Formats: sequence, structure tokens, C-alpha cells
Amino acid sequence: MTRIPVEADWDNAPGVLEGARELELTPAMCDLPYWLEHVAGSMLRRLSDGSVSAAAPTQAVLRPGPLREALIEEFTFRTLAEEKATRALSFLVHHAPDRDCLEFYATQLLDEARHARAFRDHLLETGVSEEEVRAAVARTAASSGTAVLDPLEEFGLGVLRDRQDFYGGVLVLTVLVEGILAPAAELSERKWKVFDPRAALVERGANMDEIRHLAVGSAVVRQHLTERPEARAGLLDLVREGRRLWEELPMAQVLHRRESLFQEGLAEHGHLLGDYEIWPGRRLVDTGVEERMEAAERWSRETQDARLKYMLLQDAL
Repeated sequence: MTRIPVEADWDNAPGVLEGARELELTPAMCDLPYWLEHVAGSMLRRLSDGSVSAAAPTQAVLRPGPLREALIEEFTFRTLAEEKATRALSFLVHHAPDRDCLEFYATQLLDEARHARAFRDHLLETGVSEEEVRAAVARTAASSGTAVLDPLEEFGLGVLRDRQDFYGGVLVLTVLVEGILAPAAELSERKWKVFDPRAALVERGANMDEIRHLAVGSAVVRQHLTERPEARAGLLDLVREGRRLWEELPMAQVLHRRESLFQEGLAEHGHLLGDYEIWPGRRLVDTGVEERMEAAERWSRETQDARLKYMLLQDAL
């Protein structure tokens, strides 16, 4: 029997915070045969055949109320983000400098498309109709999508489509997209684990992929700068430019609204959580909006810092 790599093993894969900072993978290690065997053929099969399963959402999520609103807002935002990532990745595939990178980014493109479907499908599973999902996605696209995702997309396309800069594009995805959003997804997985175990399972599957994407993207940039140290200054400028953009975006307001809805749900349904801890020593029911947001921001900063150091771009810190 083929051994399942730890990062693709539902039972043993690290969480985002550990894996995104420490795991080392390369495009050659995560090529098309790897993906077909261990992701499509193992990870996804276990999910589809029910050997990796979770309980149904609780009534706190299935009935109208703040928890349901928080879930819909979050999963429509994630659907849009994953769709935009899928489209942007087509440029990385097109400009891939070798077969290993071409195959890896082709598999990442499929991963992101699958994530978009998974987030959308879970809303259907909670009783949101197809028409309601389309309307909710449209509302999110016109609000937080326009405010946050569209500027990020334009920045990334400026690098990938306009400059045709493969390594710059890898850096943008690794640091400014997944390096920021993955820790927030880790928080989401923990938040929904009791209220909506299947939502947490969707997040868990996406997070396992994102760990691989972060690790490989970091290795691609590190190898490039090892071979061409003269490219370092340009990539440093790109990181700084992207971070300035991120600081101008109203992501904090988007998260605050989402966490405020979740907090209202905690006040109403916190008794369902018992002593469940969102992190060691801290019960979820006792947390507040600012505390959870500060944790996500701290995780994001620490993850970015660790990856920038690994990519030989520590001067951007």
C-alpha cells in the first residue's frame, strides 16, 4: 500500500499554522502523479466515500439568525476568492518555466476551483436554495468583493497578465493571498467545529491544500533567488507594494462584521459549545470579536514572516 504523505492525510495533516510555517515541499515533490495519487485519489476519495465525515449542521445554523448570516457571508466571500484565484492561476500555468511548475500550478488551479465549489455546495447543504446562493454571492461581490477582492485581483493580474512575471505572481499568491487568508481559514475551521461540523470539514480540506500551496510557492521563490540573487530587489519591492495595498483595504471591517454576527450567535447558542476550546486554555464561548480578530491577524503576520524568511526576503519584514 502506498504511504500517504502526511500533508495529504486527513488524520495526520498539520494545521495551517504549523504546516504553513514549517512544511517544506517542492514542485517536483507535488507533481501531477503526486496529485492524482494522494489528493484526487486518496484525500478526495476518502471525503467522497464517507470515511472522512462530520455531523450535520446544528439548528443554530440551519435556522434564520446571526450564525446562519455569518456562515453565508463567509462562505460566499470564500467562493468568490477561490474563483478569482482559479482564474489568476491560469497565468501561472501559462508562464510556468518548467514541467514541474506547470504540473503543480495546474493542480493548484483545480484545487482552487474545487474549493469554490465546496464552499458554494455547503451553503446548499444548509438549505440555502440555488437562487438564494446566487443572490448572496452577488451581494458579496458588490460589497466585500468590490472593496477587498477586486483590488487584490487587479494587483495580481498586473503582475501575472501585464508583466508576465511568473516568480512575482508566485510571490503575490504565496504572501499576499494565501499567506494572509490561510490563517483566517484556520480560525474559521475552529469556530464552526461544533455549530457546523461539515463547514469545518470543508475548511479542513481547503486548508490542507493551502498548506501545500504555501510550501511549494515558497520553495519556488527560494530556489529562484538562490539561482538569481539579482532578482531579490525587485521581489522585495513587490512585497512592499502588495503589503501597502493590503493595509489600505477594508478587510478588518469585513471581518468585524462577520465576527459580530458570530458573536450574536454565541450569545444565543453558546450553550451548545460546552467547554470546547478554540485554542488551548480558551473556550470559544468566552471569546469576543476583537480577541478572535487579533488572533487571526497575529497568525497571519507570523505565517507571512516565517515564509518571507524562508524565501530569503526577510528584508521585507
